[in-house]
Amino acid sequence: MVETHFQNSVSLVRRYPIPFFAICGLFVGSVFHWIMHDPDFGHLVWLVVVVMGGIPIVWDTIKGMFHKKFAADIIAMLAILVSIITNNPFPGIIIVLMQSGGKALEDYAFYHAQDSLEELLKRSPRFAIRKIDGIQNEIDVKDVKPGDLLVVRTGDLIPVDGITKNDQVEIDESAVTGEPLSKIKKINEIVLSGTVNVGDGFEMEAQKTSGESQYAKIVQIVRKAQQEKAPIQRLADKFAVWFTPIVIVVSILGWVITQNVTTILAVLVVATPCPLIFATPTGIISGINKAAKNGIVVKTGTAIEQLGKAKAIFFDKTGTITFGIPKLEYLKPIGDIDSDTLLRNLAGIEQMSSHPAAKSVLILAEGKFDKLPNPKNFHEMPGAGIEGDIEGQHIVVGSENVFVKMNSKLKEDIQTAKTQIDSHGKMLAFVTINGNLSGVLIFSDLIRPGVESMIHRLNDLGIKQTAMLTGDNLENANNIAQKAGISTVHANLLPEQKVDIVKKTKEQYGNVIMVGDGINDAPSLATATTGIAMGYGGTAISAETSDVVLLVDDITRVATAVEISQHTTKIVKQGIFFGIGASFVLMGFAGLGYISPGYGALFQEILDVTVILNALRAR
Repeated sequence: MVETHFQNSVSLVRRYPIPFFAICGLFVGSVFHWIMHDPDFGHLVWLVVVVMGGIPIVWDTIKGMFHKKFAADIIAMLAILVSIITNNPFPGIIIVLMQSGGKALEDYAFYHAQDSLEELLKRSPRFAIRKIDGIQNEIDVKDVKPGDLLVVRTGDLIPVDGITKNDQVEIDESAVTGEPLSKIKKINEIVLSGTVNVGDGFEMEAQKTSGESQYAKIVQIVRKAQQEKAPIQRLADKFAVWFTPIVIVVSILGWVITQNVTTILAVLVVATPCPLIFATPTGIISGINKAAKNGIVVKTGTAIEQLGKAKAIFFDKTGTITFGIPKLEYLKPIGDIDSDTLLRNLAGIEQMSSHPAAKSVLILAEGKFDKLPNPKNFHEMPGAGIEGDIEGQHIVVGSENVFVKMNSKLKEDIQTAKTQIDSHGKMLAFVTINGNLSGVLIFSDLIRPGVESMIHRLNDLGIKQTAMLTGDNLENANNIAQKAGISTVHANLLPEQKVDIVKKTKEQYGNVIMVGDGINDAPSLATATTGIAMGYGGTAISAETSDVVLLVDDITRVATAVEISQHTTKIVKQGIFFGIGASFVLMGFAGLGYISPGYGALFQEILDVTVILNALRAR
């Protein structure tokens, strides 16, 4: 144990040699100065430390200036140089310790704020049990291939994304989704890597490799988010452009007023705000990790800031505001075709689609047919429908929009069919075979719980416009929007039309949010200032093009994400402006000669540590 602590200490010293050197020099010099009553030697020790420890700081600052980086490090550099020139090394050594130790403290805060990511990494699946010809072998999770039959024992992590081969499988998904309650999975249901089998052992078929699985993607995007520099951080950097000249002017005025050159040093010392700037990324990272704990993966530091500034938000309907798996209530044949033939052809073509409505059709057809026909020339029209050939017949399935350019007879037949159906609050889709109307699909979809309260929360958070963008008809969309409390509805939209609406709203409000789950939402998610994807049941492309992914099947987390963003931004700005304000106050006292360089350094150190610790409140 002692040996381990010693090794850790050595590693820490090697990682941060300058603050260790400064602490030792400060201690040794203080002992000689005040205890051994040899101030001259103590003074010399301090001076050596300031020169040796200050050289890297000065050099890095000068290099930055050559690259047009005029940050607050300039103030620290001037303070170190003035302390050497005036032969006043004690405040100089404090500045060296402040600069180098502030970076070390930032690193500590950074890693302390990474608790969520570290937990993710610790829980990453390491192995899998593969079953071939009845024989089980433990293999590295990286060796798992799609199609492998895997055995998951009680208490094991699910190694990769896959589907269950057993019924009544109990899974704890809290590590991935944030949901505290376990879920029961039926046969052929999806299980995600990183979740835990808390029931009996079961078999599963691997669908993805370890690198492509959900858990690996979560780790990747959280890590990426923690490395990105946010605009709010750049704000902290930019304040040095005007703050540095003010500091120089105040220091010169102080010298003129007090006729004491040490006044310049005192002002420079109390104005050194570099650890204050280090606190900014700490707040951003803390906010990202707080979101992760709530089942919200924020991919970038930029997104954590922009979420809270949004004034308008768009929602997709199906799969976002509603559950996204419409229930096929009724399939009505039209013409000479019987219901079984219609369902068989329909299921055959729908098996190629990722649309939520397709799942409902396949559920209805499950167990009724020995084998479904395979479609040829399959084509999906995002936001509209699908088409393909089944046993020599051309079949088109979609909303009314897909048939607007068809012949007048077909449009007339569709209108006639609609009048014969009570479609209020329902979704309708139509089937044509060889250009003739052959069936009507009647779907119902349930609104997600908590949507109305979420809309109220968003309004309270400063969202001025809530809107729905959907390819569904206006009547159905209005019915859902009214229940949800959404103020504006745009219906009968194709993906490119959704993009146009998002662009126009961005011109009006600046920052807008788009929330969606499907392929047809991907362009709008990418166009919005901040895209939020329903990652739990959404498509991979929507998750890839979004800035935020909800791992929990809970739409209300959108409001939670906005709240976290605003809270994080508030704390970071508090730190920035409190630090600047306190620095101005201390500069005033120092400029009038009331604060010596030594005490000024101590005051500034206390201030900067306080601000960094405050930034951790965003967790």
